[in-house]
Amino acid sequence: MSLGKIRKLKDQFARKNYLHKRFDSFSMNRVREYRKQHQISQMELARRIGVARQTINLIENDKYNPSLELCLNLAHALGTDLNTLFWDGDEAK
Repeated sequence: MSLGKIRKLKDQFARKNYLHKRFDSFSMNRVREYRKQHQISQMELARRIGVARQTINLIENDKYNPSLELCLNLAHALGTDLNTLFWDGDEAK
């Protein structure tokens, strides 16, 4: 591989990594907060949306990135919208 290609790949990786870090700094996860406000257990929320309890636990602890469909199901089950559930309040406006 030529030096030019290596530099190009390095630059692409650096930009991607920078954008990923920027994106992560804005995203939030309020699943636990909303679940507790509704006074339901992880098991009950999981049952309502058709996933395992462990999936809810992983989402609440930011160890699993749910699909868009799962995010929509969570928001619906918790009586809110995607922006409120997964984004900072200032960013959602």
